[in-house]
Amino acid sequence: MIPKLIAEARKIVFKFGSNTLADKEGRINPVFLEEFADQAAAFIKTGKQIVIVSSGAQVAGLSTMDKWARKRDIHYRQALCAVGQVELMDAWKRAFKKSGIHIAQILLTGDDFNDPIRTLNMRNTLFTLVDEGIIPIINENDTVSVEEIKIGENDTLAAQSAILWSADLLILFSDIDGLYNKNPKEYPDAELISEVRDIEAVKKNITIGNTNSFGTGGIATKLEAAKRVIPYGIPTIIANGSRPRVLEALAAGTQSGTAFLA
Repeated sequence: MIPKLIAEARKIVFKFGSNTLADKEGRINPVFLEEFADQAAAFIKTGKQIVIVSSGAQVAGLSTMDKWARKRDIHYRQALCAVGQVELMDAWKRAFKKSGIHIAQILLTGDDFNDPIRTLNMRNTLFTLVDEGIIPIINENDTVSVEEIKIGENDTLAAQSAILWSADLLILFSDIDGLYNKNPKEYPDAELISEVRDIEAVKKNITIGNTNSFGTGGIATKLEAAKRVIPYGIPTIIANGSRPRVLEALAAGTQSGTAFLA
C-alpha cells in the first residue's frame, strides 16, 4: 500500500523529528540530510512537489552553543532555538545545494493558523514557493511560542501544513518502523501494524506506553496528526526515517511502515 500511496501522490509533506536528524553525538547529521535531498530531487524530477516540516532547532543550537547544554531556563531554551534555527537551515541549504534546489524558511505558531488573513498568506506563500521549484521548510517559531517547545508538536504542525497546502500525502518520519501494538523499545514481541483504516478502533487495541519518545509525544502525536488529516482525504505514512535511502525504499516497497488510509 505504501508504494501505491507514494506513486499516486503529487504533493507530499515530509516531517522530520530531532531524533531522525541527529547523529549519535546529538548533532545535525549532514550525511542524512544530503542523502534525503538527493532522493527528494529525484522525486521532484518526476513531477512531485515537496514541503518539509523540520524539527531540530534546539539540537542544532546545542551543537553550536554546547556551553548552554545544562541550562534549563526557558529563556536559554528559546535562545538555543534562535541560534539553532540558523544552523538548521544552513544544513538543509547545503544539503539541497548539490541538486541545485533552493529552500525557503517558514516559521509559524499556533496563532498563525487561527487568523484567516495569516492563513491565506501562508497558503499563498506555500503555493508560490513550490510552483517556483523551491522547497519550503517549516518549523515552529519556538523563540516566541513557549508552549510549543515540547516533543512531538511538529507532528501537529505537519498535519496543519498538509491541510493548508491541500497535500496528497503526509509522511511522518520517526525512530521506529511505524505503529506497533505495543512499544517495540520495551517489548521485543511487539507487532507492526502495516495498515490502519479506523484510528479510534486501533487505539483501543494498542499500548502506547510511557517511556522514551514513543510515549511522550512520539507515536501519540503522530496518531493525532493522522486523525487530523484523514477527514481531508490525506493519507498518512509513519516510517523509520533513519533507514538507508528511506524515501526510495518506501517507494519501492522494500521498507515497512504504517499507512493510515483516508
